[in-house]
Amino acid sequence: MKRTDFFRCSAHTLCALVLFPLLLLKACSKPYTDAQLREDIAQKLMIDIRYFCNDGTVPERCRTPVTTLPDEIGALIRQHNLGGVILFRENLHSTEQIIRLTQNLQHAARQSSAQHPLFIGIDQEGGRVFRTPREYTTAFTGNMAIGATYPVYGTHFAKQSGTVIGAELKALGINLNFAPTVDVNNNRDNPVINVRSYGEDPQRVAELGLAQLTGMQQQGILATLKHFPGHGDTHVDSHHGLPKVSHQRERIEAVELLPFRHSINHGEPAMVMTAHIQFPALDDSKLMDTQGNHQYRPATLSRAILTDLLRTEMGFQGLVITDALDMAGISHFFSPEQALIETFRAGADIALMPLRLHHPDDLSGLEKLIDAVVDAVRQGELSASEIQQSAARIRHYKQHYQLAKAFKVNTKQAITAAKQLLGNPQHRLIEQQLTDASVTLVRGTTQLLHDQVQELLLVMPEQSGCMALQHELSLARYALSSRCLSMDDYHAGAFSTQLQAVEAVVVGSITPAASLVEFGGMYDQNTTGEQLSPQQQQVLIPQLIHQAKAADKPVFFVSLRTPYDIPLLADEADTVLAVYGYNTHQVQIDGRTLVTGPAFAALARALTGISEPEGQLPVRMH
Repeated sequence: MKRTDFFRCSAHTLCALVLFPLLLLKACSKPYTDAQLREDIAQKLMIDIRYFCNDGTVPERCRTPVTTLPDEIGALIRQHNLGGVILFRENLHSTEQIIRLTQNLQHAARQSSAQHPLFIGIDQEGGRVFRTPREYTTAFTGNMAIGATYPVYGTHFAKQSGTVIGAELKALGINLNFAPTVDVNNNRDNPVINVRSYGEDPQRVAELGLAQLTGMQQQGILATLKHFPGHGDTHVDSHHGLPKVSHQRERIEAVELLPFRHSINHGEPAMVMTAHIQFPALDDSKLMDTQGNHQYRPATLSRAILTDLLRTEMGFQGLVITDALDMAGISHFFSPEQALIETFRAGADIALMPLRLHHPDDLSGLEKLIDAVVDAVRQGELSASEIQQSAARIRHYKQHYQLAKAFKVNTKQAITAAKQLLGNPQHRLIEQQLTDASVTLVRGTTQLLHDQVQELLLVMPEQSGCMALQHELSLARYALSSRCLSMDDYHAGAFSTQLQAVEAVVVGSITPAASLVEFGGMYDQNTTGEQLSPQQQQVLIPQLIHQAKAADKPVFFVSLRTPYDIPLLADEADTVLAVYGYNTHQVQIDGRTLVTGPAFAALARALTGISEPEGQLPVRMH
């Protein structure tokens, strides 16, 4: 079969059903040598190159970002025929630097014996989980904002945001996106999904997820439905522990599984990412952990969930990738070798971040990990034919998405084209239109601020948000004067002093606190960035609102994240709005460095009457 035959199918599903079995038959007709087995195992691994230290730093303390490809990592890719890498914010500084890094990664892959291009992946969901610099790429406000626009705009903004994100990733040499998140967030205490979800209605989540996925994949980016079978109804973050969903099968079918089924039945999802979550109703078998305890198998390690349910029953034809295996939901219970063997036995095609490679001394661990899988195959613990089939499926998707084109890219031309595309005026316009359309008036009216108020006090959780709103209010209404009071530098008495000099107060809230995935992952467990904890802020906010009302000042409360806590925090507020995001970035205007952000721009226009809030809550507050 010629390479070009892969691109003659008008539909990806037809290619998968017709051409992939022919490839597999051809692959399986040859003797399966040890060298081929090792190559196939390596194709099933996707490593993290966020940090690397070759200067004697202790591996556990290594925080030197990889912005240019270290010789040691390049050699690792060449030697082992690795399948892919994942990039993080620390790897991504400028357009030129990112393109040179992705090109050097692909150059290393081209020099391997197999010469298969790399999957270069990223968590680019939009909103809070966004890895490329917001200053020059289009971040959008996130999925819950998209969900708020659905009653008026349907799937329009989901498709548009997917298209823009996909085009900009493609321009940077990134070919795989771990998005969209199609978890149905119906648990108000969910610490990790919340605003990353389109909402709590499964059908709405299904339609928006498919639209965003389609937009990305039409740009040549492999998109990923996550986190299968669903992470929305948990109160434990799988970065910290091992959550369990105890619902019966009927309820899981109607809620958690519905968005995945919808995309599989009506679209062509390239990937599905697993969840490190126990679902006893889907698999009640148990596995002994490293402490000698028997645990329900998390979905990532469950053949009943990944093979019997996802592949056989639901008919998924694409690639199954694990969530990061260094997360506590796996790594605190299972060794890297056990986790890798069990997830391959379960039916996962790709293991994401199976071990850390921060130091030259760590690199030998990769070969040991491959050795462990080889031994498991030779001892009959893993099926050689399933490893072979999985690797053939990976190669098929790399060919179908024409990833080898990266071997022939002219780097200078790519940099020039990317600078013209990234964050261009049309993309920024779509970003702002989405955010404007998502602003939700939960209670009251914004009329109080339109003309009467001249002096305004802004109380925001973070200094950057306070500065962004102050800047955007000055653009929306020049005569309006505002003062900033940030809770990340809050001092008792400051509010009382400022309150006397203003006519109205805007109070913002971020709940729940940011999760590890927003920072990047397990490396960031001690990152807070706040002097007042989220819990302290939640105690303080109602007190500030009460004090302002006692002083006869109108109060505008703004939910900057998920709106679940509005009834607890803003009972006395005159007007309540939700904007679902608080991302900011710097801009240069007339030689000055200013702070802005699409949510704060949309909020300023709503508060000053330039635009009317159109959004509707995608979740219930009670």
